[in-house]
Amino acid sequence: MFHIFDKIQNNQVYFIAEMSANHGGSLENALEIVRQSARAGADCVKIQTYTADSMTIDCDNPCFHIKGGLWDGYKLYDLYEKASTPYSWQKRIKEECERCGVDFLSTPFDFAGVDFLEELGAEAYKIASFELTDLPLISYAASKRKPMILSCGMGSPEEIGEAVNACYQAGNRQVVLLKCCSEYPADWKDMNLGNIPDMKQRFGVNVGLSDHSEGSLGAVVGAVLGACVIEKHVKLPETISADSDFSMEIAEFARMVEDVKNAKLIAKGPDYSLSEKEKSSLVFRRSVFAVKDIQEGERFTRENIRIIRPGVGAAPKYYEILMGKTAKRKIGYGEPVAEKDLQ
Repeated sequence: MFHIFDKIQNNQVYFIAEMSANHGGSLENALEIVRQSARAGADCVKIQTYTADSMTIDCDNPCFHIKGGLWDGYKLYDLYEKASTPYSWQKRIKEECERCGVDFLSTPFDFAGVDFLEELGAEAYKIASFELTDLPLISYAASKRKPMILSCGMGSPEEIGEAVNACYQAGNRQVVLLKCCSEYPADWKDMNLGNIPDMKQRFGVNVGLSDHSEGSLGAVVGAVLGACVIEKHVKLPETISADSDFSMEIAEFARMVEDVKNAKLIAKGPDYSLSEKEKSSLVFRRSVFAVKDIQEGERFTRENIRIIRPGVGAAPKYYEILMGKTAKRKIGYGEPVAEKDLQ
């Protein structure tokens, strides 16, 4: 059973640890990422299901070469061949997820990838930002009637709406959108996480964050703004891969999970009730006290009563009302004036 909606319904954040290429070509690394991610608080470990041939063609035309950025100089086919997770590993990775008590999730990039994951028993599908406009792929995955998590990097409102509608038209309303900035790593000034509440209202679905920025700050801000899912790329220490430069070590992921949970606690509300600790601090408020001995029948004046700490007497709002009234009892120096003295 895929647990994303259980967490969302309980107002908890669902954490996805994205392995991507960070296995570095080693199945044992992939399994260790699953194990460590589970210990770090991940609810889910995500991989990607593609081959170089499912992504592009082996062609030397200039348009197939990457210019600038993290993968500058790579030919698309060569990059995907290097970064892919072999299909022969994926059953074993899914079994390790089950053994460790975390959900298994993958991103398919073509119909054959969806079919492969169906045979594997996948319980949800993730669509990458770059495939947000591949409506046939989205429709096909959505037709399996399993939760659909759509990353929205580079997506205009119209394109996001078309992707959501593709799921709906396939008879699938189990849709979660992820705000995403498709930069690697993402600059904070470009992330526009204020889109998260707008996306929730505009599209009427749950919205999370696929975060490519450094550290926990983006995830914390996203959660406070209403993100119900946080996805971060994770790696083992000293990993070098196509994705390692914008991935966080799993120890950092564990700290991020705690930061996000604490941020959610901090940001909850509105709630004006007092905590038990606050109740114990009420005594440090101010109240009205006698600062001279006051005899029965003597008038209250600014010379014989003051507003001071602690807060065990009449509230300060009664101070002006007391002015000119007559004490009905003897009140000693340092004794609180009580509300009964207002009578």
